[in-house]
Amino acid sequence: MVPVTKEYGFSTQQIHAGHLKNSAGALTSPIYQSSTFVFDNAQQGANRFAGEEDGFIYTRLGNPTEQEIELKLAALEGAEAALFTASGMGAISATMHTFLQSGDHVISSEVVYGCTHALFDEGLRKYGIDFAFVDTTKTDAIVKNIKPNTKMIYIETPANPTLDISDIQAIAAIAHEHDLLFVVDNTFCTPYLQRPIELGADLAVYSATKYINGHGDVVAGAGTGKQDMIDQIRMVGLKDMTGSVISPFDAFLVNRGMKTLSLRMDRHVQNAQKIVEFLESEAKVQQIFYPGNPNFAGYAVAQQQMSQPGAMIAFDLKGGRAAGEKFINSVELMSLAVSLGDAETLIEHPASMTHSTYSEADLKQAGISQGLIRVSAGLEDAADLINDMAQAFAKLDTVIPVS
Repeated sequence: MVPVTKEYGFSTQQIHAGHLKNSAGALTSPIYQSSTFVFDNAQQGANRFAGEEDGFIYTRLGNPTEQEIELKLAALEGAEAALFTASGMGAISATMHTFLQSGDHVISSEVVYGCTHALFDEGLRKYGIDFAFVDTTKTDAIVKNIKPNTKMIYIETPANPTLDISDIQAIAAIAHEHDLLFVVDNTFCTPYLQRPIELGADLAVYSATKYINGHGDVVAGAGTGKQDMIDQIRMVGLKDMTGSVISPFDAFLVNRGMKTLSLRMDRHVQNAQKIVEFLESEAKVQQIFYPGNPNFAGYAVAQQQMSQPGAMIAFDLKGGRAAGEKFINSVELMSLAVSLGDAETLIEHPASMTHSTYSEADLKQAGISQGLIRVSAGLEDAADLINDMAQAFAKLDTVIPVS
């Protein structure tokens, strides 16, 4: 196995870190498609269940194919350990079920993925866990909402879909001062663009469906952090509470995807920046949300904690929902689909799709308008994507009259 060390660069680590040699000498690691593992003797089985001996027991607790991507992600993150799950919501749910109990209070970003919001506001509230959804781009709002029973601060940065930027390092200082667990959803960036653990977060969670896999053929999630915390999530939130276990075949596909993460992210970002330049010249666009835009509210913080501004773009169209629907129905090359981080450029309408779980009041508080469009810049030629958007804008003349 290639040692997990900072002596190697990111691109080297994404290919070699965690690789386990196999008896056949196969360059590509095999898929260990087995539900259970055989012990040499009864004592070995007892030792493994007691945690006194390393080794595999049952795939819900770990599998060699899964172990490789966990070691790889931990190396890329600069974390002690990592854990993969069957989905991003599986990673979030397992984390919540591990560290929260009835009576606890959580401070969350007011802008989060729609299903995360539903888990918090509708799911966990039923079990006596309280949530305060606040603007975490303002650290004073976080401090004002800390209560004696506050247990955790949870943020997305950049936030989905408005790309709000929260200061990880500043919030980490607040969390540690008040002995709170600090969790960051880093899906939009991946460890290639932003490393929350190095900035002070206790845990980073991911929808590995997105950029980490990057090929639109897997649903998976992940979490990274200190070894003891990841062990707790594995043995409590994953094993006993959610059972959200990634399959060996999906782990194999994620491993394939991770080997090109840096190459893909560079191209994704390049295309996003060109799209934003085009949008800045379009009169039908009311506002652009992009961390690389100097006029964006979170630009300065993004410059500090992100190596590149990412490949997610949101823009608010004049004309509201009618304009939004007309635009996404008019694109021809871009794919009208939720998710992100695929080779294909994806476009969607957050208010009616990914964030449809938000009430009208929640949408307003989060700044998600009916005219907001979210784009995940893919790997196509940027000129073709821009031409596609240009022809879609031309069809908006009946909805947004040219002044």
